[in-house]
Amino acid sequence: MKTVDNYNFKSKRALIRVDFNVPLDAGFNITDDSRMRAAIPTINKVLADGGSVILMSHLGRPKDVPEEKYSLKHIVKHLSTLLNKPVSFAPDCIGAEAKSKAKELKTGEVLLLENLRFYKQETAGTDSFAQELASLGDVYVNDAFGTAHRAHASTTVIAKFFPNDKVFGYVMANEIASIDKVLNGAEKPMTAVIGGAKVSGKILIIDKLLDKIDNLIIGGGMAYTFIKAQGGKVGSSLVEDDKLDIALKIMQDAKAKGVNIYLPLDTIAAKAFSNDAESTTVDIKNIPDGFMGLDIGPVSEKIFAEVINVSKTILWNGPLGVFEMSSFEHGTKAMAVAIAAATKKGAYSLIGGGDSVAAIHKYNLADQVSYVSTGGGALLEYIESGSLPGVKALEEQLIKL
Repeated sequence: MKTVDNYNFKSKRALIRVDFNVPLDAGFNITDDSRMRAAIPTINKVLADGGSVILMSHLGRPKDVPEEKYSLKHIVKHLSTLLNKPVSFAPDCIGAEAKSKAKELKTGEVLLLENLRFYKQETAGTDSFAQELASLGDVYVNDAFGTAHRAHASTTVIAKFFPNDKVFGYVMANEIASIDKVLNGAEKPMTAVIGGAKVSGKILIIDKLLDKIDNLIIGGGMAYTFIKAQGGKVGSSLVEDDKLDIALKIMQDAKAKGVNIYLPLDTIAAKAFSNDAESTTVDIKNIPDGFMGLDIGPVSEKIFAEVINVSKTILWNGPLGVFEMSSFEHGTKAMAVAIAAATKKGAYSLIGGGDSVAAIHKYNLADQVSYVSTGGGALLEYIESGSLPGVKALEEQLIKL
């Protein structure tokens, strides 16, 4: 893997694809800048070498035309603060002004381009658009793991215009290294904690992991599909009735491969999907009619924590309950605390998936686990397929060298 550490950026204009798709409130204030902070080391490496930086990113989901609320100009001030230097802004990502601003960049200067997705050619992966972007820099750096699973112009197609000058940024390199460590160098026993709403979104990752793991903990809304598949009464809990057979097959495959599956034994069930709804803790296989399971119960918390406690490698993807509501966050919080404690004892823990990442940050435990992934869909797809379009585009050059 050729990273920014293997490249001297002196007198070079580095065109860096970053993931600055950060949440903004109604006043355009950034509510979570973790993705921006993650990219700072890569930017600083280029500047320290004596190069200049051109940053490109998307923000939100504009409908292929400029939209004020999705303009990257809203993040310029904060980016300047993070870098401790002024950042200039190009009101377009291609065209005469972007070209002029890029060409005039001096050593140590940083330029941020306008939202790439103001052009439909970005998501379409149009060659000519990628070539226009490529003309702005001397070397291409991909540091946007969160979009590496998309074959877009700025993440994949552009790489071919830099046959010998394309490298991984630190975020990309660290993400790949952490996933490889879990999948190919994991110390046993290894436990995967898979939560979230639906089984359908996790089938492929579970299939892939069954050959790697010793324990599989299942929680969140998807657990009720497994419970119903075994004949349990789940009340009005979220269930995918068309996935009952798949749930049973996963359990059969796990048993055949010697993987221990841990499903919740108790659940906190409520009369409505509301923080203030009447709730009760019951056997997960006997949820009363009119009640829906919204969190795991205390018995399940204890059993899951015991499994985590003896694990040497842990992958967590998906919350164990509706953790956005204080009444139903106990299971997810307990899992976060257990994983942090196991990490302190020497386990390697990888937290991936948007909601798991949100949870680990919510409970201020991000610095107490081994690695927090910046990419949800990208992480899952990398585990499922073994690579990503954005990764392959950079690795092709390594084969030719």
